[in-house]
Amino acid sequence: MIKMLIVIPLAMMMYSYILPVVPEPVIVAHRGASYYAPENTIPAFMLAWEQGADAIEGDFFLTADGEIVCIHDPYTGRVAETSMVVSESSLRELKELNVGSWKGKEFGGATIPAIAEVFEIVPSGRKIFVEIKTGTEILPRLYEEIERAHLLPGQIVIISFNSEVIKEFKAARPMHKALWLSGISRDEQGNPVPYTEAILETLENAGADGFSSNYRPVTPEIIDAVIDAGYEYHVWTVNDASTAKAFKHYGASSITTDRPGFIRENLNPRKWRPLLK
Repeated sequence: MIKMLIVIPLAMMMYSYILPVVPEPVIVAHRGASYYAPENTIPAFMLAWEQGADAIEGDFFLTADGEIVCIHDPYTGRVAETSMVVSESSLRELKELNVGSWKGKEFGGATIPAIAEVFEIVPSGRKIFVEIKTGTEILPRLYEEIERAHLLPGQIVIISFNSEVIKEFKAARPMHKALWLSGISRDEQGNPVPYTEAILETLENAGADGFSSNYRPVTPEIIDAVIDAGYEYHVWTVNDASTAKAFKHYGASSITTDRPGFIRENLNPRKWRPLLK
């Protein structure tokens, strides 16, 4: 009996010692908790915090009067009854639109938020991933909004499909992380594109901190190459538990999802940290 009491803990210690420690990825709420609430709205972002998200992600355009607003498309027709071109409309005009009712009557009061409104609801210890949907013309105003915000440099992450946006932003604001986004597809031979060499070259030229891609058909080899080169790897948009667990194992620094509470529960229930009301 005494031997068993000694041997079993030793065996458990040895087993735990050889198991690799897999860091917990940041859970990023894609356009807020957009599975349940209207995307890119304050209700969706607040719900994300309630569900224990580590970060929110929003899409940002420049308006005709030089304001920055949170909306995914360059026009409003998909989320509002009236279709307006964001870049040709003023903040006041865009604020008059109802962008919540398409998701449910209870969201009828949701409007397009300005970036300052979104920054304002990011709590201490949480992050916002700012996806730039324009070219570099938005950056001077973005710098002003960042300076006015109450957030620390580590709380704001810039992401963009435009590597020139990443390059110019990092040159001006090196204290913030910036990730280059790219969709992954396959060429005629079935190989993932862009090729690994092109990804690494773009990251280096842009001065990016990491690479973020869709989860299919990216391969573990691409992820390993990115990480081995000293960059972070991030993935979007993952809404099922098995895929999330796989990318945690692959070493993803963050997992972007429409269902932050669901992914959090399945990855690490002990890290559940809802925002207290």
